[in-house]
Amino acid sequence: MRRRQFVAGPLTHCMLGFEVQGGWRDVKTSVVMTALQYLMGGGGSFSAGGPGKGMHSRLYTRVLNQFPWMVNCTAISSLYNETGIFSIFASAESASADEMVNVLCKELQAVASKVSEEELERAKKATISSVLMNLESRAVVAEDIGRQVLTYGHRKPVQEYVIAIEKLQVSDITEAVSKLLKSPPSVAALGDIANIPRYAEVERRFK
Repeated sequence: MRRRQFVAGPLTHCMLGFEVQGGWRDVKTSVVMTALQYLMGGGGSFSAGGPGKGMHSRLYTRVLNQFPWMVNCTAISSLYNETGIFSIFASAESASADEMVNVLCKELQAVASKVSEEELERAKKATISSVLMNLESRAVVAEDIGRQVLTYGHRKPVQEYVIAIEKLQVSDITEAVSKLLKSPPSVAALGDIANIPRYAEVERRFK
């Protein structure tokens, strides 16, 4: 799937994503995708930093800290009952749009081949911290109860989810991403898209 829209401006925005088969109903995959989002992390190049900002995540250390023309680079996991999409959204100076897409491709391929134990442990702790912190909100708890009842027919204990996160291994991450990259890529581009590569070019990088 592809979507291109020209909007005059100094930046090019692009999202590269892949289907997450199974969605929330595949509990193991949903846990992996949630942890993967924290492992890859990212954000804006001018983040103030501080605890929980993900400054040690892969997209910060390998992308935002390496390429001065990259304005934003963020991992996003969007899951639904039966399916979902894991993607990276990025914004960069228009002259570097082609290289931006190249970087997104390389980062997804890199996490499919190698993840360090340190990176995984950091991501697991960040994921657990986020889950527990969010559940301090009554509104979030109410939404969580409704979503789980509609998805599973009951609400799973929070500790069950925490244990599933703690049990994650490096192989779980690399194998899940390798499976992701076998699905056709979805690409959306907005802004000055003159230097964005054609969809067929992006697709070939994953074959």
